[in-house]
Amino acid sequence: MNTNLHNYRKSYEKGELTIESVAKSPFDQFENWFSEAEKSNTVDEINAMTLSTVDAEGFPRGRVVLLKEYDDEGYIFYTNYKSEKGQSIAFNPNVCISFFWPALEQQIIIKGIASKVSEEKAVNYFRQRPRKSQLGALVSNQSEEIKDRATLEERLLALEQKYEGEAIPKPENWGGYKIFPVEFEFWQGRRSRLHDRIVYRKNGEDWNVRRVQP
Repeated sequence: MNTNLHNYRKSYEKGELTIESVAKSPFDQFENWFSEAEKSNTVDEINAMTLSTVDAEGFPRGRVVLLKEYDDEGYIFYTNYKSEKGQSIAFNPNVCISFFWPALEQQIIIKGIASKVSEEKAVNYFRQRPRKSQLGALVSNQSEEIKDRATLEERLLALEQKYEGEAIPKPENWGGYKIFPVEFEFWQGRRSRLHDRIVYRKNGEDWNVRRVQP
């Protein structure tokens, strides 16, 4: 099979990005873009981000996860620590997250170092999750092989009955990671593929800001 996609093209014309216009702090710039995207009502699951890790065999892998919290230090998501992503982070905590908002022709790429959040924080977030999501975390041994979907459904039913009317405990192998950034890139699509790319690189306590070629 040879499928030609050469004519799949789009001209990006919705905005521009200059060093003069961006915030001094990349965290503030992220907040500005995130808030604008929220207000635009054009982005589905604005907090969906691609998390890229590298496993023990040296292979990179990307998957979409949900950003659940951020501040002036970093970005938090939750998962099963024994999942493929959890094992990769245990091997190599250097990760990358990226957000792509096609309706705004914008992309944000963040390189950073992932570290587990406290057990207390993980428990507090777990208790805020919908009950079915809590049960889902108990049901699935994420990334492990399973015979069929029916097995998952049976486990779910059994746990629903077991914890009916009771609080659901957070699994010991489930929690959060906070990614502490070392580099940000803000990308704004432009005409003729001459996109605007502004990069912040951590230098001690400061951030160096530069424009790079598209």
